[in-house]
Amino acid sequence: MKARRRWAWPLVPFYAGITGFKNALRSIGIARVRRLQQPVISVGSISAGGAGKTPLVIALAKLMGGQGWAVDVLTRGYGRKGKGVELVSGEDAKRFGDEPVLIARATKLPVWVGKSRFAAGRKAEKSRPQEAEAAKTEADSSLAAAPGVQQDKVRGVHILDDGFQHRRLARNVDLVLLTTADLDDYLLPAGNLREKPAKLERADVLVVRDREFKRIAPRLHHILHKSVTIWQIRRRLRFPAPLGVLSAGLRPVAFCAIARPESFAEMLKDAGCGIVEAAAFPDHHAFSAQDIDQLLEVAKRRRASGFVTTEKDAVKLTDDLRKRLESVGPVVVVELQVEFVDTEAVMKYLGERLA
Repeated sequence: MKARRRWAWPLVPFYAGITGFKNALRSIGIARVRRLQQPVISVGSISAGGAGKTPLVIALAKLMGGQGWAVDVLTRGYGRKGKGVELVSGEDAKRFGDEPVLIARATKLPVWVGKSRFAAGRKAEKSRPQEAEAAKTEADSSLAAAPGVQQDKVRGVHILDDGFQHRRLARNVDLVLLTTADLDDYLLPAGNLREKPAKLERADVLVVRDREFKRIAPRLHHILHKSVTIWQIRRRLRFPAPLGVLSAGLRPVAFCAIARPESFAEMLKDAGCGIVEAAAFPDHHAFSAQDIDQLLEVAKRRRASGFVTTEKDAVKLTDDLRKRLESVGPVVVVELQVEFVDTEAVMKYLGERLA
């Protein structure tokens, strides 16, 4: 793989030096690590973006919530306009950030945003009694006890979004999502890696896509210095009913503002969606009227039948922006669904680690 930004090669040693210095401070106990009262599961990666952490957070939160845990999500809310610690309410992506709004919408669980994830966790714990009672009532009515979960006492757990490098908050389990692209990438700013693959030794669990498992597993023996648990996940795109993949017609234009837009385009094509062009914007980009003009021009030039985008991007479209796009055709929002290949093993492991 070629470096994403070859001009930035001279800066890589400086970035590596800074991250190495921070890790050294944590290793010798100088950097402060704070612990919440209730357990924390960190979901992260060694990549700056695009590995698919948000769908994994959603899948894990749904799984644990459905098994009787009182779950909340702690996240920074990258690029948000709001201040301090806030509980996501409504769908104001500018105030809370696009990913927190998406997580809250998909899980129907409390999502707390704030630069200080410790402060967010403290606020979450203060509001936990009411949430836990509601979760217990729902769990008692529909579920048998899962391994490690007591049905007579709902237990709280925080899911720390994008937490592998946020080591100021103690965690009970470190989940790291790993892709083949990560193993072939380079450190920032030339590449997209926050840390070298060797740092995966800090992980408790590696989460890999089932289609990549056979390619990744042999390479891990040369990276890891301890045995770690490996979970596999399946990913698929879910198109709205009843037309499914044809919801945006035969010639849609795809657009997104995610870290790895090429992956979205490839998944659309693999699903049989006949996109005629894919427009990519920077990750977390807030769409403007000028962006919509650009997309409309592409649609006119390619005689498009509509548009296809991601859930993360759809939450940033105002009603006016969406109506303008709909002048061409339907604006179809595709859901990236993630599920664990072995949910029983996942819950057994977490029940034992969080006991």
